[in-house]
Amino acid sequence: MRVPAHSVCTAIRDDIVTGVYPRGARLTEEQLARRYGVSRVPVREALRTLESEGFVVSRRHAGAQVAEPTEREAADLLDMRALLEPLGAARAAQRRTDAHLKVLRGLVRLGQERARRGGGADLAALGGWFHETLAQAAGSPPLGALLTQLRHKIAWMYVVEPTARPVEAWAEHGAIVDAVARRDAERARALTALHGERAAALHRLKRAERADRTGRKGVRVSQHAVNSAGPRN
Repeated sequence: MRVPAHSVCTAIRDDIVTGVYPRGARLTEEQLARRYGVSRVPVREALRTLESEGFVVSRRHAGAQVAEPTEREAADLLDMRALLEPLGAARAAQRRTDAHLKVLRGLVRLGQERARRGGGADLAALGGWFHETLAQAAGSPPLGALLTQLRHKIAWMYVVEPTARPVEAWAEHGAIVDAVARRDAERARALTALHGERAAALHRLKRAERADRTGRKGVRVSQHAVNSAGPRN
């Protein structure tokens, strides 16, 4: 059974973001097919998708390799998110469903509870789910796809320091949801912009590794195994 290319693409992208494949590392179809237990066809399709997203570059006579973005490109990503996330929140206020609102409120309650107890390793994941759900509530697949891609690339390029004010951060999330619930698009936009400005201050640019993964010792082990059982969730 052929594995869908999307599953392979997701696995490779996740391994790039988490540093399994460092910047500048060569990515051969044979190596990737063997690693994920698939044929070279979905790997080839995945590499084309990742190149269009900016995670991979292809050079004549050198093949595919992990991209090496500049500091200017990394800074542009934060600026793009600062423009798009408030737009997404405004659209969510106009288009959200009761189901979206229920999930958002549940995430806020859980996040506020964990923050009051002193945080935890899952606070960052909860924050990611919150922003992912808010983007889905915007009812715009193109905007949602852009925001998801931005989150992947920012996670790849930046270390995010834990906030010293998790209770306040989750109070901001709660205020955004209140504005979305009231369908107050302008307030949702303004609150999300302010929240984003504060969150951006916690981002520290990662230092790129220039090493070919195939020549490194002690390489990190991928968390992904793609096989013929079906696509990853």
